[in-house]
Amino acid sequence: MAKTAQEAEARMHGAFDSLDTLDHVALLVKDVAAAVAWYTRTFRCRVIYQDGTWAMLAFRNARLALMAPGRHPPHVAIPREDAARFGPLEAHRDGIRSIYLTDGDGNSIEVLDASSLSPVRGSGG
Repeated sequence: MAKTAQEAEARMHGAFDSLDTLDHVALLVKDVAAAVAWYTRTFRCRVIYQDGTWAMLAFRNARLALMAPGRHPPHVAIPREDAARFGPLEAHRDGIRSIYLTDGDGNSIEVLDASSLSPVRGSGG
């Protein structure tokens, strides 16, 4: 048992070392530009990519994708070194490879091929 708060925190952080990371959360928006304007006006984040169909915002610990309807479902994305074990990977226009899974409640989970991700991802998370 930890004797100090620092020991407890160190033990907790060590326990997280083997966990998967969350790359981003993706939300559907009616108007990408309007959504980007609202998020950047309301929160401390920065735009790392934007076009007419989607945008990626960086926060300190995570990224948020804002997507026009029709391309991808709302989802959470988790990078894995073994993404291909979940099925055939599809390449996105940015070169990232992934597969979409559906959990038991119908939520979409994008499993990203970690080897296809750029080392500079635009956030601290």
